Amino acid sequence: MSNLTDTTKLQPIRDSRNTAQGILEYVYRALQTKGYDPITQITGFILTGDPTYITSFNNARSMITRLERDEILEELVYFYLTEHFDK
Repeated sequence: MSNLTDTTKLQPIRDSRNTAQGILEYVYRALQTKGYDPITQITGFILTGDPTYITSFNNARSMITRLERDEILEELVYFYLTEHFDK
């Protein structure tokens, strides 16, 4: 049995849906599931800021609005450049 005067430290649960990468993947899958072209829909959202480009299915619209559009763009540029030029 542990000492009652010790403090227990909880570790945060890692949820990939809290990162830009995780949110983009989640939204991408939701758009695919509903039959939308994810590239076109996400591009429309980035360009206009209009959340109606993203389906509300599985809370995808709510998820993507947690991010600023510049965060999304930064994640996409980072991924593209590291995948194509860091080899």
